[in-house]
Amino acid sequence: MKAPASLGLVMLDIEGRQLNESDRRRLRHPLTGGVILFSRNYESPRQLDELTAEIHALRSPPLLVAVDHEGGRVQRFREGFTRLPPMRALGAVWDEHPQRAKHLARDAGYVLAAELRAHGVDLSFTPVLDLDFGNSAVIGDRAFHSQPQAVIELAGALIEGLALAGMAACGKHFPGHGFIAADSHTDVPVDTRSFAQIEAADLIPFRELVARGLSSVMPAHVIYPDVDDRPAGFSKIWLSQILRTQMNFQGVIFSDDLSMEGARVAGDIVARAQAALDAGCDMVLVCNRPDAADELLSRLQREISPVSLARLARLHGRASAPSLTALKATEIYSRAVRSIGAVGLGSGDLLAGSAQVREHG
Repeated sequence: MKAPASLGLVMLDIEGRQLNESDRRRLRHPLTGGVILFSRNYESPRQLDELTAEIHALRSPPLLVAVDHEGGRVQRFREGFTRLPPMRALGAVWDEHPQRAKHLARDAGYVLAAELRAHGVDLSFTPVLDLDFGNSAVIGDRAFHSQPQAVIELAGALIEGLALAGMAACGKHFPGHGFIAADSHTDVPVDTRSFAQIEAADLIPFRELVARGLSSVMPAHVIYPDVDDRPAGFSKIWLSQILRTQMNFQGVIFSDDLSMEGARVAGDIVARAQAALDAGCDMVLVCNRPDAADELLSRLQREISPVSLARLARLHGRASAPSLTALKATEIYSRAVRSIGAVGLGSGDLLAGSAQVREHG
């Protein structure tokens, strides 16, 4: 198949550590616009370099290469990468030393992005902007804090660190997944709070960081019946009216993985993609289901809009990202790694005993 001249609106995963012919066929499809990598796709820094180089060479403009690489239990690449803290650890520092916590968050964001960019990854789906209500095991220590202002300051600092290394940010899971115990990977969560309650808590970090220029957002597969009977990721009210119009969000809206249980209320994979795109998403994700990916690519009749294409183009990482060897020779990188390690935030102890989040965001 000849590669199309433009990118599409679907982000897919791949099967292993190298591309096979099925992967190449899917990634060359006109509907495809990006690739999300998982732990199964990683063996070593050199292997990752070769994989991302091949993915980028498949298309012009190149496909967007993304990963869930937040820190803590959601860090897809471990060997050869700095171990990053769960964001709750930064929140704990905030309680005693807010300014120090902000410096650490900025350093964590810089190291996270600089190492990924050195290996050809364009975007990490981070930071988590959900509040830590103590209810959600799937969010848990991925959240910075229970207080909106702490989340704003720490996530804002982390975003500054990402930008310093040439990477955009993705705030998730709009409008907030932290209040509900149910896991949208395996269930259809329902948050029965009023819009006023959500607006007075969960929406505050999103609203503030959107005002600061947040690059992209991923909505939750959670139903908020006071607002809409559809999950936020399929809701025109949440995405088009509240996020786009009321909050004036100008960046990319990614769907969460359409293979998740929380998405099943929208129908089959094609109906899910159509519902997400109709609601306002610019790009939809299909993970861990090659059969569903094939069905979507064969049946979805949709072209990406020029507006979505322009938004997505801004998420590609700088072409001139330094190699890891070059990074290690810089004081800014060395200092940031020392900063994280000096307070134990990069130690394996923070990862011990934490259940791995399923292989999608």
